Amino acid sequence: MTAGEGSKREIKFGWFLPTAGDGAHVGVEPERPATLDYLTEVAQAAETAGFEFVLIPTGGACLDAWVVGSAVMSRTQTLRPLVAVRPGLTAPVLSARMGAALDQLSGGRAMINVVTGSSVQDLEELGDPLARSHDERYERADEYLEVMKRAWANGDKPQASEFVAVSGANGTAPAATKKDVDASANEQAVSSSSEPFRGKHYTFERASGSPRTVQNPHPPFYLGGSSEGAKRVAIRHADTFLMWGEPHAWIEEQIAEIEGLRKAYEQETGAPRELRYGLRAQVLVRNTEEEAWAAAREIISKVSPEAIERAEKEFAATDATNQRRQNELRELSKAEQFVVGPNLWTGLSVVRSGGAILIVGTADQVSQRLIEYAELGVSTFILSGYPHLEEAEIFGKEALPLFKQKWADIQKEVVR
Repeated sequence: MTAGEGSKREIKFGWFLPTAGDGAHVGVEPERPATLDYLTEVAQAAETAGFEFVLIPTGGACLDAWVVGSAVMSRTQTLRPLVAVRPGLTAPVLSARMGAALDQLSGGRAMINVVTGSSVQDLEELGDPLARSHDERYERADEYLEVMKRAWANGDKPQASEFVAVSGANGTAPAATKKDVDASANEQAVSSSSEPFRGKHYTFERASGSPRTVQNPHPPFYLGGSSEGAKRVAIRHADTFLMWGEPHAWIEEQIAEIEGLRKAYEQETGAPRELRYGLRAQVLVRNTEEEAWAAAREIISKVSPEAIERAEKEFAATDATNQRRQNELRELSKAEQFVVGPNLWTGLSVVRSGGAILIVGTADQVSQRLIEYAELGVSTFILSGYPHLEEAEIFGKEALPLFKQKWADIQKEVVR
Protein backbone atom coordinates (compact mmCIF):
# COMPACT_ATOMS: atom_id res chain seq x y z
CA MET A 1 0.00 0.00 0.00
CA THR A 2 1.09 3.57 -0.55
CA ALA A 3 0.56 6.79 1.33
CA GLY A 4 -1.73 7.97 -1.44
CA GLU A 5 -4.39 5.42 -0.54
CA GLY A 6 -5.57 7.65 2.28
CA SER A 7 -7.28 6.17 5.29
CA LYS A 8 -8.28 2.88 3.70
CA ARG A 9 -5.30 1.13 5.21
CA GLU A 10 -4.74 -1.59 7.75
CA ILE A 11 -2.61 -0.29 10.61
CA LYS A 12 -0.11 -2.69 12.14
CA PHE A 13 1.49 -2.42 15.57
CA GLY A 14 4.79 -3.87 16.70
CA TRP A 15 6.63 -3.75 20.03
CA PHE A 16 10.35 -3.89 20.89
CA LEU A 17 12.40 -6.55 22.68
CA PRO A 18 15.04 -5.02 25.00
CA THR A 19 17.89 -7.40 24.19
CA ALA A 20 20.48 -5.13 25.82
CA GLY A 21 18.60 -5.10 29.12
CA ASP A 22 15.64 -3.15 30.46
CA GLY A 23 14.55 -0.88 33.25
CA ALA A 24 12.65 2.23 34.26
CA HIS A 25 15.66 4.51 33.60
CA VAL A 26 18.01 5.07 30.67
CA GLY A 27 21.65 6.12 30.77
CA VAL A 28 22.45 3.75 33.66
CA GLU A 29 23.09 0.04 34.02
CA PRO A 30 19.94 -1.92 33.09
CA GLU A 31 17.88 -2.95 36.08
CA ARG A 32 16.67 -6.11 34.34
CA PRO A 33 19.11 -8.31 32.40
CA ALA A 34 18.08 -9.63 29.00
CA THR A 35 17.49 -13.21 30.07
CA LEU A 36 15.49 -15.65 28.00
CA ASP A 37 12.79 -15.73 30.67
CA TYR A 38 12.46 -11.94 30.71
CA LEU A 39 12.49 -11.52 26.94
CA THR A 40 9.88 -14.26 26.68
CA GLU A 41 7.77 -12.45 29.27
CA VAL A 42 7.95 -9.21 27.28
CA ALA A 43 7.15 -11.02 24.01
CA GLN A 44 4.17 -12.81 25.52
CA ALA A 45 2.92 -9.56 27.11
CA ALA A 46 3.17 -7.84 23.71
CA GLU A 47 1.25 -10.67 22.06
CA THR A 48 -1.47 -10.52 24.71
CA ALA A 49 -1.62 -6.71 24.43
CA GLY A 50 -2.47 -6.95 20.72
CA PHE A 51 0.87 -6.33 19.04
CA GLU A 52 1.40 -8.32 15.85
CA PHE A 53 5.19 -8.48 15.90
CA VAL A 54 8.32 -7.57 17.84
CA LEU A 55 11.36 -5.70 16.55
CA ILE A 56 14.51 -7.45 17.75
CA PRO A 57 17.38 -4.93 17.63
CA THR A 58 20.97 -5.46 16.57
CA GLY A 59 24.25 -3.90 17.62
CA GLY A 60 27.18 -4.43 19.93
CA ALA A 61 25.19 -4.33 23.19
CA CYS A 62 22.33 -6.53 21.94
CA LEU A 63 21.93 -10.28 22.04
CA ASP A 64 21.90 -11.73 18.53
CA ALA A 65 18.57 -10.99 16.87
CA TRP A 66 18.28 -14.34 15.08
CA VAL A 67 18.94 -16.37 18.21
CA VAL A 68 16.45 -14.30 20.22
CA GLY A 69 13.88 -14.41 17.40
CA SER A 70 14.08 -18.18 17.20
CA ALA A 71 13.71 -18.50 20.95
CA VAL A 72 10.70 -16.21 21.44
CA MET A 73 9.03 -17.55 18.28
CA SER A 74 8.93 -20.97 19.94
CA ARG A 75 7.26 -19.50 23.04
CA THR A 76 4.54 -17.44 21.36
CA GLN A 77 1.59 -18.34 19.16
CA THR A 78 1.04 -15.51 16.66
CA LEU A 79 3.72 -12.93 17.44
CA ARG A 80 6.04 -12.37 14.47
CA PRO A 81 9.81 -11.88 14.96
CA LEU A 82 11.32 -8.96 13.01
CA VAL A 83 14.99 -9.96 12.88
CA ALA A 84 17.96 -8.02 11.52
CA VAL A 85 19.88 -8.80 8.34
CA ARG A 86 23.12 -6.84 8.08
CA PRO A 87 24.28 -6.71 4.45
CA GLY A 88 27.97 -7.44 4.06
CA LEU A 89 28.40 -9.07 7.46
CA THR A 90 26.91 -12.42 6.45
CA ALA A 91 26.67 -13.94 2.98
CA PRO A 92 23.33 -13.09 1.29
CA VAL A 93 22.47 -16.69 0.39
CA LEU A 94 23.23 -17.78 3.95
CA SER A 95 20.90 -15.06 5.26
CA ALA A 96 18.24 -16.20 2.79
CA ARG A 97 18.53 -19.77 4.05
CA MET A 98 18.36 -18.60 7.68
CA GLY A 99 15.27 -16.53 6.87
CA ALA A 100 13.64 -19.47 5.11
CA ALA A 101 14.35 -21.75 8.06
CA LEU A 102 12.87 -19.23 10.52
CA ASP A 103 9.85 -18.82 8.26
CA GLN A 104 9.34 -22.57 8.05
CA LEU A 105 9.72 -23.25 11.76
CA SER A 106 7.48 -20.32 12.75
CA GLY A 107 4.73 -21.23 10.30
CA GLY A 108 5.25 -18.16 8.11
CA ARG A 109 5.89 -15.53 10.79
CA ALA A 110 9.40 -14.37 9.83
CA MET A 111 10.05 -10.71 9.02
CA ILE A 112 13.38 -9.18 7.96
CA ASN A 113 14.75 -5.82 9.12
CA VAL A 114 17.54 -4.61 6.81
CA VAL A 115 20.19 -2.78 8.84
CA THR A 116 22.84 -1.27 6.59
CA GLY A 117 24.66 0.66 9.30
CA SER A 118 24.80 1.16 13.05
CA SER A 119 27.58 3.06 14.74
CA VAL A 120 30.89 3.25 12.88
CA GLN A 121 32.53 1.67 15.93
CA ASP A 122 30.16 -1.32 15.80
CA LEU A 123 30.77 -1.82 12.08
CA GLU A 124 34.54 -1.64 12.54
CA GLU A 125 34.39 -4.13 15.40
CA LEU A 126 32.54 -6.48 13.07
CA GLY A 127 35.18 -6.08 10.40
CA ASP A 128 33.01 -4.31 7.84
CA PRO A 129 35.32 -2.89 5.13
CA LEU A 130 32.64 -0.28 4.35
CA ALA A 131 32.31 0.90 7.96
CA ARG A 132 33.11 4.48 6.90
CA SER A 133 31.53 4.35 3.43
CA HIS A 134 27.89 5.28 3.99
CA ASP A 135 26.69 5.47 0.38
CA GLU A 136 28.56 2.37 -0.72
CA ARG A 137 26.90 0.37 2.07
CA TYR A 138 23.56 1.07 0.40
CA GLU A 139 24.95 0.05 -2.99
CA ARG A 140 26.02 -3.21 -1.40
CA ALA A 141 22.64 -3.60 0.31
CA ASP A 142 20.89 -3.23 -3.05
CA GLU A 143 22.85 -6.16 -4.48
CA TYR A 144 22.55 -8.14 -1.25
CA LEU A 145 18.75 -8.00 -1.19
CA GLU A 146 18.55 -8.88 -4.88
CA VAL A 147 20.63 -12.00 -4.24
CA MET A 148 18.48 -12.92 -1.23
CA LYS A 149 15.32 -12.66 -3.32
CA ARG A 150 16.84 -14.78 -6.07
CA ALA A 151 17.84 -17.40 -3.52
CA TRP A 152 14.30 -17.50 -2.15
CA ALA A 153 12.89 -17.74 -5.68
CA ASN A 154 15.08 -20.81 -6.19
CA GLY A 155 14.25 -22.19 -2.77
CA ASP A 156 12.25 -25.16 -4.05
CA LYS A 157 14.95 -26.50 -6.31
CA PRO A 158 16.20 -29.95 -5.20
CA GLN A 159 19.12 -29.79 -2.78
CA ALA A 160 21.47 -32.71 -2.23
CA SER A 161 20.79 -34.70 0.95
CA GLU A 162 20.47 -38.27 2.07
CA PHE A 163 16.88 -38.12 0.81
CA VAL A 164 17.24 -36.16 -2.45
CA ALA A 165 19.82 -36.80 -5.16
CA VAL A 166 21.23 -33.87 -7.10
CA SER A 167 20.37 -35.58 -10.40
CA GLY A 168 18.42 -38.54 -11.69
CA ALA A 169 19.88 -41.96 -12.36
CA ASN A 170 20.79 -40.98 -15.94
CA GLY A 171 22.56 -37.79 -14.83
CA THR A 172 19.65 -35.53 -15.70
CA ALA A 173 17.78 -33.32 -13.30
CA PRO A 174 14.87 -34.99 -11.47
CA ALA A 175 11.42 -34.52 -12.92
CA ALA A 176 9.52 -31.54 -11.61
CA THR A 177 7.24 -32.31 -8.70
CA LYS A 178 3.92 -30.67 -7.92
CA LYS A 179 5.76 -28.67 -5.28
CA ASP A 180 8.11 -27.36 -7.98
CA VAL A 181 5.16 -26.32 -10.13
CA ASP A 182 3.37 -24.66 -7.24
CA ALA A 183 6.51 -22.62 -6.57
CA SER A 184 6.46 -21.05 -10.03
CA ALA A 185 4.62 -17.95 -8.80
CA ASN A 186 7.30 -17.48 -6.17
CA GLU A 187 10.06 -17.82 -8.74
CA GLN A 188 8.45 -15.37 -11.14
CA ALA A 189 8.56 -12.70 -8.44
CA VAL A 190 12.27 -12.18 -9.14
CA SER A 191 13.28 -11.69 -12.76
CA SER A 192 15.83 -14.12 -14.16
CA SER A 193 16.31 -15.71 -10.74
CA SER A 194 18.23 -18.66 -12.19
CA GLU A 195 20.61 -16.54 -14.25
CA PRO A 196 24.07 -15.59 -12.97
CA PHE A 197 24.26 -12.46 -10.83
CA ARG A 198 27.31 -10.27 -11.28
CA GLY A 199 27.50 -7.07 -9.30
CA LYS A 200 30.15 -4.86 -7.79
CA HIS A 201 30.03 -6.62 -4.42
CA TYR A 202 28.56 -10.07 -5.16
CA THR A 203 28.88 -12.66 -7.91
CA PHE A 204 26.78 -15.80 -8.03
CA GLU A 205 26.41 -18.30 -10.83
CA ARG A 206 23.15 -19.34 -9.22
CA ALA A 207 21.86 -18.15 -5.87
CA SER A 208 19.91 -20.99 -4.31
CA GLY A 209 18.22 -21.03 -0.94
CA SER A 210 16.65 -23.91 0.90
CA PRO A 211 14.04 -24.60 2.14
CA ARG A 212 11.20 -22.78 0.44
CA THR A 213 9.71 -19.91 2.44
CA VAL A 214 6.16 -20.28 3.71
CA GLN A 215 5.38 -16.69 2.74
CA ASN A 216 5.11 -15.99 -0.97
CA PRO A 217 7.22 -14.67 -2.52
CA HIS A 218 9.29 -14.29 0.68
CA PRO A 219 9.24 -12.79 4.20
CA PRO A 220 8.66 -9.03 4.13
CA PHE A 221 11.58 -6.61 4.19
CA TYR A 222 11.63 -3.58 6.50
CA LEU A 223 14.26 -0.95 5.74
CA GLY A 224 14.91 2.41 7.36
CA GLY A 225 17.11 5.41 6.72
CA SER A 226 16.73 9.07 5.82
CA SER A 227 19.33 9.36 3.07
CA GLU A 228 18.35 9.25 -0.59
CA GLY A 229 20.37 6.04 -0.97
CA ALA A 230 18.32 4.36 1.74
CA LYS A 231 15.08 5.50 0.16
CA ARG A 232 16.05 4.23 -3.29
CA VAL A 233 16.97 0.80 -1.92
CA ALA A 234 13.69 0.72 0.00
CA ILE A 235 11.72 1.49 -3.15
CA ARG A 236 13.43 -1.37 -5.00
CA HIS A 237 13.20 -3.99 -2.29
CA ALA A 238 11.30 -3.11 0.90
CA ASP A 239 7.72 -3.81 1.87
CA THR A 240 7.83 -1.19 4.63
CA PHE A 241 10.03 1.92 4.80
CA LEU A 242 10.81 2.77 8.42
CA MET A 243 11.29 6.28 9.82
CA TRP A 244 12.39 7.28 13.29
CA GLY A 245 9.91 9.34 15.23
CA GLU A 246 9.92 13.04 14.35
CA PRO A 247 7.36 15.86 14.50
CA HIS A 248 4.41 15.31 12.19
CA ALA A 249 5.54 17.96 9.69
CA TRP A 250 8.95 16.30 9.34
CA ILE A 251 7.35 12.90 8.73
CA GLU A 252 5.01 14.42 6.15
CA GLU A 253 8.03 15.82 4.28
CA GLN A 254 9.82 12.48 4.34
CA ILE A 255 6.81 10.61 2.99
CA ALA A 256 6.34 13.21 0.25
CA GLU A 257 9.99 12.85 -0.76
CA ILE A 258 9.94 9.07 -1.00
CA GLU A 259 6.56 9.12 -2.75
CA GLY A 260 8.17 11.28 -5.42
CA LEU A 261 11.02 8.81 -5.78
CA ARG A 262 8.59 5.88 -5.84
CA LYS A 263 6.49 7.41 -8.62
CA ALA A 264 9.63 8.19 -10.63
CA TYR A 265 10.72 4.56 -10.22
CA GLU A 266 7.34 3.36 -11.49
CA GLN A 267 7.64 5.59 -14.54
CA GLU A 268 11.19 4.38 -15.25
CA THR A 269 10.40 0.68 -14.89
CA GLY A 270 6.77 0.61 -15.97
CA ALA A 271 6.01 -1.59 -12.97
CA PRO A 272 3.78 -0.64 -10.03
CA ARG A 273 5.60 -0.54 -6.69
CA GLU A 274 3.72 -0.77 -3.40
CA LEU A 275 5.30 0.55 -0.23
CA ARG A 276 4.09 0.93 3.34
CA TYR A 277 5.42 3.53 5.76
CA GLY A 278 6.45 2.70 9.31
CA LEU A 279 7.27 4.83 12.36
CA ARG A 280 9.59 3.87 15.23
CA ALA A 281 8.76 5.74 18.45
CA GLN A 282 8.48 5.50 22.24
CA VAL A 283 5.18 5.77 24.12
CA LEU A 284 4.20 6.58 27.69
CA VAL A 285 0.55 6.48 28.78
CA ARG A 286 -0.76 7.58 32.18
CA ASN A 287 -4.13 8.56 33.64
CA THR A 288 -3.38 12.29 33.50
CA GLU A 289 -1.07 14.37 31.33
CA GLU A 290 0.71 15.72 34.41
CA GLU A 291 1.42 12.21 35.63
CA ALA A 292 2.68 11.24 32.17
CA TRP A 293 5.14 14.14 31.95
CA ALA A 294 6.46 13.43 35.44
CA ALA A 295 7.01 9.79 34.48
CA ALA A 296 8.76 10.82 31.25
CA ARG A 297 11.26 13.05 33.01
CA GLU A 298 11.89 10.35 35.61
CA ILE A 299 13.26 8.08 32.86
CA ILE A 300 16.33 10.32 32.39
CA SER A 301 16.58 11.46 36.03
CA LYS A 302 19.60 9.26 36.76
CA VAL A 303 21.68 10.21 33.72
CA SER A 304 25.02 11.73 34.69
CA PRO A 305 26.53 14.76 32.89
CA GLU A 306 29.43 12.50 31.88
CA ALA A 307 27.04 10.04 30.20
CA ILE A 308 25.37 12.88 28.29
CA GLU A 309 28.76 14.19 27.14
CA ARG A 310 29.86 10.77 25.92
CA ALA A 311 26.58 10.29 24.07
CA GLU A 312 26.83 13.68 22.38
CA LYS A 313 30.32 12.86 21.08
CA GLU A 314 29.19 9.48 19.78
CA PHE A 315 26.09 10.90 18.10
CA ALA A 316 28.11 13.72 16.51
CA ALA A 317 30.45 11.17 14.90
CA THR A 318 27.65 9.33 13.10
CA ASP A 319 27.42 9.09 9.32
CA ALA A 320 23.76 8.04 9.49
CA THR A 321 21.41 10.68 8.09
CA ASN A 322 18.54 9.66 10.34
CA GLN A 323 20.71 9.99 13.47
CA ARG A 324 21.84 13.43 12.29
CA ARG A 325 18.17 14.41 12.04
CA GLN A 326 17.67 13.18 15.62
CA ASN A 327 20.67 15.27 16.69
CA GLU A 328 19.20 18.34 15.00
CA LEU A 329 15.82 17.78 16.60
CA ARG A 330 17.38 17.45 20.04
CA GLU A 331 19.35 20.69 19.64
CA LEU A 332 16.31 22.58 18.34
CA SER A 333 14.21 21.48 21.31
CA LYS A 334 16.67 22.07 24.16
CA ALA A 335 15.34 25.55 24.90
CA GLU A 336 11.80 24.13 25.12
CA GLN A 337 12.75 21.40 27.60
CA PHE A 338 12.87 18.98 24.64
CA VAL A 339 9.18 19.45 23.77
CA VAL A 340 8.78 19.47 19.96
CA GLY A 341 5.01 19.41 19.65
CA PRO A 342 1.84 18.40 21.48
CA ASN A 343 2.73 15.34 23.55
CA LEU A 344 6.08 14.92 21.72
CA TRP A 345 9.32 14.88 23.73
CA THR A 346 12.95 14.32 22.69
CA GLY A 347 14.44 14.08 26.17
CA LEU A 348 15.43 10.43 25.75
CA SER A 349 17.74 11.39 22.89
CA VAL A 350 20.28 12.90 25.28
CA VAL A 351 21.54 9.32 25.78
CA ARG A 352 19.47 7.12 23.49
CA SER A 353 20.29 6.81 19.81
CA GLY A 354 17.76 5.86 17.16
CA GLY A 355 14.03 6.44 17.43
CA ALA A 356 14.06 8.30 20.71
CA ILE A 357 11.05 10.58 20.40
CA LEU A 358 8.54 9.86 23.18
CA ILE A 359 4.79 10.33 22.76
CA VAL A 360 3.64 11.37 26.24
CA GLY A 361 0.15 11.75 27.65
CA THR A 362 -3.16 10.14 28.41
CA ALA A 363 -4.43 7.22 26.34
CA ASP A 364 -6.63 9.61 24.39
CA GLN A 365 -3.75 12.01 23.67
CA VAL A 366 -1.24 9.32 22.69
CA SER A 367 -3.73 7.53 20.45
CA GLN A 368 -4.63 10.85 18.80
CA ARG A 369 -1.00 11.68 18.01
CA LEU A 370 -0.69 8.22 16.40
CA ILE A 371 -3.89 8.83 14.43
CA GLU A 372 -2.33 12.02 13.07
CA TYR A 373 0.72 10.08 11.88
CA ALA A 374 -1.56 7.48 10.31
CA GLU A 375 -3.44 10.18 8.44
CA LEU A 376 -0.12 11.27 6.93
CA GLY A 377 0.41 7.78 5.52
CA VAL A 378 2.03 5.77 8.32
CA SER A 379 0.69 2.20 8.25
CA THR A 380 2.99 0.50 10.77
CA PHE A 381 4.01 1.60 14.24
CA ILE A 382 6.91 0.03 16.12
CA LEU A 383 6.64 1.23 19.71
CA SER A 384 8.44 0.77 22.99
CA GLY A 385 8.60 2.17 26.51
CA TYR A 386 10.49 1.84 29.78
CA PRO A 387 10.23 -0.74 31.20
CA HIS A 388 9.07 -2.64 28.13
CA LEU A 389 7.03 -5.23 30.00
CA GLU A 390 4.74 -2.85 31.89
CA GLU A 391 4.49 -0.28 29.10
CA ALA A 392 3.40 -2.92 26.58
CA GLU A 393 0.61 -3.93 28.94
CA ILE A 394 -0.47 -0.34 29.61
CA PHE A 395 -0.50 0.67 25.95
CA GLY A 396 -2.32 -2.49 24.91
CA LYS A 397 -5.01 -2.01 27.56
CA GLU A 398 -5.47 1.76 27.43
CA ALA A 399 -4.34 3.29 24.11
CA LEU A 400 -4.50 0.58 21.45
CA PRO A 401 -8.28 0.02 21.70
CA LEU A 402 -8.82 3.78 21.49
CA PHE A 403 -6.66 4.03 18.39
CA LYS A 404 -8.48 1.17 16.69
CA GLN A 405 -11.86 2.72 17.41
CA LYS A 406 -10.79 6.14 16.15
CA TRP A 407 -9.28 4.65 13.00
CA ALA A 408 -12.39 2.58 12.34
CA ASP A 409 -14.53 5.72 12.65
CA ILE A 410 -12.28 7.53 10.16
CA GLN A 411 -12.56 4.66 7.70
CA LYS A 412 -16.36 4.75 7.95
CA GLU A 413 -16.30 8.43 7.07
CA VAL A 414 -14.08 7.71 4.06
CA VAL A 415 -16.51 5.07 2.81
CA ARG A 416 -19.40 7.54 3.08
